[in-house]
Amino acid sequence: MKQTIRRAAVLGSGVMGSGIAAHLANVGIPTMMLDIVPSELTEEEKKKGLTLENPTVRNRKAADSKKALLKQKPSPITSKKSLDLIEVGNMEDDKQKLADVDWIIEVVVENLEVKRRVYAVVDQFRSQGTIVSSNTSGISVEDMAEGRSEDFRKHFLGTHFFNPPRYLKLLEVIPTKATDLDVLTFMKTFGEDVLGKGVVEAKDTPNFVANRIGTYGLMVTVQKMLSGGYSIGEVDSVTGPMIGRPKSATFRTLDVVGLDTFIHVANNVRDQVAGEERDVFKVPEFMLEMQKKGWLGAKRGQGFFLKKKGKDGSTIYELNPKTLEYEERKKLKTNATEMAQQEKTLHRKLKALVKAKGDRAGDLVWDILKPTLLYSAELTGEIADDIVAIDQAMKWGFGWEIGPFETWDALGVRESVERMQEEGATVPDWVLQMLEGGKETFYKTENGHVYFYHEGTYKLQHFNPKEINLKRLKDEKGVIKKNTGASLIDLGDGVAGLEFHSKGNAIGLDIIKMINDALEEVDKNYEGLVIGNQGKNFCVGAHLGMMLMAAQDDDFVELDMVVRQFQNMAMSIKYSEKPVVTAPFNMTVGGGAEVSLPAASVQASAETYMGLVEFGVGLIPGGGGTKELYLKQLRNLPKGVDVDLTKVANDVFEKIAMAKVSTSAEEAREYGYLDSADAISVNPDHLLHNAKQKVLALAKTGYQAPKREKIPVVGDAGYAAMLLGAKSLWFGGYASDHDLKIAEKLAYVLSGGRIKQGTLIDEQVMLELEREAFLSLIGEPLTQQRMQHMLLKGKPLRN
Repeated sequence: MKQTIRRAAVLGSGVMGSGIAAHLANVGIPTMMLDIVPSELTEEEKKKGLTLENPTVRNRKAADSKKALLKQKPSPITSKKSLDLIEVGNMEDDKQKLADVDWIIEVVVENLEVKRRVYAVVDQFRSQGTIVSSNTSGISVEDMAEGRSEDFRKHFLGTHFFNPPRYLKLLEVIPTKATDLDVLTFMKTFGEDVLGKGVVEAKDTPNFVANRIGTYGLMVTVQKMLSGGYSIGEVDSVTGPMIGRPKSATFRTLDVVGLDTFIHVANNVRDQVAGEERDVFKVPEFMLEMQKKGWLGAKRGQGFFLKKKGKDGSTIYELNPKTLEYEERKKLKTNATEMAQQEKTLHRKLKALVKAKGDRAGDLVWDILKPTLLYSAELTGEIADDIVAIDQAMKWGFGWEIGPFETWDALGVRESVERMQEEGATVPDWVLQMLEGGKETFYKTENGHVYFYHEGTYKLQHFNPKEINLKRLKDEKGVIKKNTGASLIDLGDGVAGLEFHSKGNAIGLDIIKMINDALEEVDKNYEGLVIGNQGKNFCVGAHLGMMLMAAQDDDFVELDMVVRQFQNMAMSIKYSEKPVVTAPFNMTVGGGAEVSLPAASVQASAETYMGLVEFGVGLIPGGGGTKELYLKQLRNLPKGVDVDLTKVANDVFEKIAMAKVSTSAEEAREYGYLDSADAISVNPDHLLHNAKQKVLALAKTGYQAPKREKIPVVGDAGYAAMLLGAKSLWFGGYASDHDLKIAEKLAYVLSGGRIKQGTLIDEQVMLELEREAFLSLIGEPLTQQRMQHMLLKGKPLRN
């Protein structure tokens, strides 16, 4: 077996194949993407005088798929540079190149005979020890390997990615009876550590784990909708975040997935099971009629929902399954939904809904959850070894906040089992035996360790050593210090961790105080500090509502004090005697970026969306962000090259004025928010571990705080150059008067004031300019309107 994967080949360049190739390229693996040779010329090819023998024609399918990666949304690539690692070709001319790769992934049509023909070719040209896998979503992996050589079968398994591969965490790995154990172990580790996936080992059963249970749950929901007289909109209003599922809930999810794909998956299970289970997977007539009409969802512009444009904007309509006509979208509002919305935790929301017997929403949720929980229990051991694999598959593949067995624990196992039995349901014996043995939950936590019920006893759940879970760590060790906005935690090995836990992780005075306290504590007792958390986003910025209220009350003394404290805190991070490493992920904007930029180093999650977005609410960065981005850009320039300060200032000006946010950590590096010393973690679960290791590495190599910098600025000439661009947009009607005013303030800060180009100024001078500009802008009525609009609508106002 090959101990590493340096090069890969993807066979099939459809949406899934090209998405997998893109993900491999994103993590730095050169990948060859092959497809079939076209049998006909396009009109454009005919006009060019090309023939079917021309290489451009023969590679067209893969080449077109590679180009399409640039247009897809959300983008499958983390940077345009990823495309450079994807080589295109075809399965006839390039099959001999398969000898040069370490992993071959088959992603061709879901047809057993077609796959077998592909494998016959692969078996002929692959090198001994090359891993071969199928991305099948439901065909038997065992059947696909039939007839192949012994070495092929030892190195063959299923690797089922979820779409889109860049964003969905789940990778189901399905071994055959002949798969070498070392190959299986390697691929599970490689999937987690290199591809950044949550890996679940599945058994070779119809649709494996997540699609089997997820499709069952969706089918049950559709059937309950039809039998209970609910509308599509009503179902979606209670089967989303209210029960720990994605915002797309049930039918919006089906629109995104595609009705044709869903029907294929449902039929695949139905063809291989019997009895009542087979009946559940029968596709309702109205869905088959939708398929005939081509109403497949987002890719066709309509499905269960249809967006129509009107005079006052777009309106979303829902399909009536009885009439197949679109109607106004409805929401289900009952006493149970009102009670659930008032609860703060998901567990309490679920209990509030399920306990409301006779309530339309409560009955709907119970009637959906009950069969899904029972089905998951029935399949434990058949589709996966244990309940942990099933729970993880549903969380990582379908975006559930908690898996079926965690849901059951939330509802109360004994209480819900009694209700199920009262209603005539058959509860699997092993669940009843668990309760009879006095074990009341599927999971339990003791001293920071998690145990799960398995075959009559509780087993310790093992986690990758690279996974630091802050909740478990706090349960085990407690906290060093804490206030309403943040906690200081001992991460072990002499490293402290500062966790934000305010709403949205927005930065207020409480977090500023805790950062200062943390730096003081670390200076005395620790090797260094990691600033990170495990919320939805790293940080959505400073506390906008608090600042707006102070501005509307004309409390500029308070605002001045807050901005000064933020700036001082950022400078304390920068000049800390001990290394400070930030671990940003997801939204890291405004104040979140201003905390990261001055750190000794950044360990960013691959999915980090970083930017200074204050312009969108009528402000400029006030916490040192303007200065630090400018300095970071200067440090990124090659050594020994004459610096064009005007170009650097213009670049920073444009990024802040356009409120540019990176779409990945790799793009954040290209934008200058990260530099060469900063690193990227592909697996978000390993982010804090990697940040901690970075702190230790800096400490071990004799970290020294940076010396205070003098900043070369562009002065008058640069100020004029920056304003020229802004005024061009203003003259063209692309910028408002207020936009121009903000731009003037920003240009003044970046230029260092009305001074000569090339003048060296102290950092504090630029900080003062930032603060003055920020305070003057926040006092403007038009800026306050923008702030108010952002708080109410969640999007920028152009006024």
